[in-house]
Amino acid sequence: MRLGFSPREGEPALPKLHAGDEISVLAEAQAPLQFKYAGAFNRRAFLAEQDIHLQATLRAATLLEKTGTAGPSWRWRLARLRGWLRERLDEMFGESTVTEGVLRAMLLGDRSFVDRGESADFQKTGVFHVLVVAGLHVGALAAFLFWLSRKLRLSRAAETLLILACLLAYVAVVEQRAPVLRAGLMTAVALFGSFLYRRLDLLNSAGIAALLLLIANPKFVTDTGFQFSFVAMGCIGGLAQPLIQRGVQPYLHALRGWRDITRDTRYAPPVAQFRMDVRHAILALTSRIGERFRRFTQNSVARTAQGALLAAELLVLSFVLQLGMMPMMARDFHRGSLLGPLVNLFVVPLTGLIVPLGFFSIVVGMVAPAAGRLLAHPLGWLVWIQGHLVSFFAAIPHGSYRIPGPPTWVTALFCPVVIAAAMAALRMERRLPRWQWAPLALLLSVAAGLIDAHPFRPTESAGQLEVTVLDVAQGDSILVVSPRGSALLIDGGGRFEGFRGREEHFGSDPGEEAVSANLWSRAFQKLDAVALTHAHVDHVGGLMAVLQNFRVGRLWLGRETAAPAYGRLKEAAARLHVPIEHEMRGQSFLWDGVQVDFLWPEAALDDTAFQAKNNDSLVVRLQYGDRTVLLPGDAEKQAE
Repeated sequence: MRLGFSPREGEPALPKLHAGDEISVLAEAQAPLQFKYAGAFNRRAFLAEQDIHLQATLRAATLLEKTGTAGPSWRWRLARLRGWLRERLDEMFGESTVTEGVLRAMLLGDRSFVDRGESADFQKTGVFHVLVVAGLHVGALAAFLFWLSRKLRLSRAAETLLILACLLAYVAVVEQRAPVLRAGLMTAVALFGSFLYRRLDLLNSAGIAALLLLIANPKFVTDTGFQFSFVAMGCIGGLAQPLIQRGVQPYLHALRGWRDITRDTRYAPPVAQFRMDVRHAILALTSRIGERFRRFTQNSVARTAQGALLAAELLVLSFVLQLGMMPMMARDFHRGSLLGPLVNLFVVPLTGLIVPLGFFSIVVGMVAPAAGRLLAHPLGWLVWIQGHLVSFFAAIPHGSYRIPGPPTWVTALFCPVVIAAAMAALRMERRLPRWQWAPLALLLSVAAGLIDAHPFRPTESAGQLEVTVLDVAQGDSILVVSPRGSALLIDGGGRFEGFRGREEHFGSDPGEEAVSANLWSRAFQKLDAVALTHAHVDHVGGLMAVLQNFRVGRLWLGRETAAPAYGRLKEAAARLHVPIEHEMRGQSFLWDGVQVDFLWPEAALDDTAFQAKNNDSLVVRLQYGDRTVLLPGDAEKQAE
């Protein structure tokens, strides 16, 4: 059971608890929230994968009593070590909860304390993967350990044992999900192969890791993390790596020892010509610089050229990953990003610095807490720079967009084409003629365009007025589809089911997980109008996400109120250029053959109510043919 507790000021604190301790608690346990229709996020199944089956909120510390301590078990010891590492991060960063939350995610795989808004920014810019411990993080840690072992002049056997032992400890401490297990296994396979003087084949290593994981737990095949992780490795090993090896990498290697003319003959003619051109350009640019600074300037220019080629490698890698994973991103996250490759160009190198420096700071902090807090300053600056870069790119208009999941036949077209392109890239030494590449490129562009643009009509009941009451757990959300296919949404569902005092950051968002998911499952991308009956949280709670996720023609509001949620909704509508229309009793119009009449509220002399009231609900009557539907919000006896 997941038990949440937020103590108020002056209340007694909980007793000191550790993993494995036995407790007695008085709380109301409930099954995790689950929205009951296709397309909705299944939070209950998501938590069940973590062995969490119930949720409860502790109302007071006195309702919990520690009744026993944990026995000697490796499971509890590892959990305590994970908790101890989290405490070290808390001590290092004090009140900087944003930095601490990001570092918990990047170093220890705990995303529970990442701010909801910051998490959304990482998703918008296509760099959410840096918050998920996987190959990038394990690779950065392995590279740091490799560098450290070389500096210590360890033997090959000692180096391999050190890296394997550290990686095993890391995978054991981090929450053990498919991506980190895959990364750990692949790194172990690569290290073992290197010890035997075998060259790494990325696809073979990924295949071995996948087989071992599926033998241990066949259910991994349905796990989203497993699917994303190995599709990503397939894109890297099957498409990105061959393109980089045949395209950018030879020129990058050619810049090594660029002054040595005798090395030119080692390279293929185009690469040798590139070496000579770079050499002549560097010498020409630095010919007028004094002897004292000439060599330094020449080396700086050469390193700049190397950096540009490394950036080109990263751009190719990011573009291939974004292209190859497009169907899954649309299916599971309903998001596309035009800025992903560019943002990765900045964020991935920062992650490569943050991860090893983070672990080094924690290790130093164990021995010398003062030195650990000193190292926390540059680490905090790097996280701050990363966060502000992501926020800057996330704020660029139209850089990210929401899309419905692709039809099955589009995915069935896309996947074989990507596999065929990977097979062609792996055989690039045969120099396939352009006419063989052209059909692949055309088919891939068509499939990607269909996923990205989604030019398909929503699922509708043609010639009928449809009214669907959506499951939003608490409150109301009603979808009305006109006989001609236009959509009207009335209310957006309930409150966040988060920890007390932090509801805006934790728990489920009904607008994202329920209302938007239902609309995407039916391929809706546009809403003709969105109506808010009244500004109580169980009606307005999900509308912010709806305005952000869909093209909304108009926002219908009733009586003005000073409620904070009402003001935030109007601000969002203004920011997104959604026209606001105030509807009152007596107003009516014809909408796609449907007569729409507003029966309430009455226009009041005082324009703004101090707080939202049920009797101020916007009451709408829809009439089509001989059928009438009355949608009264929460109107009570007086309004009725």
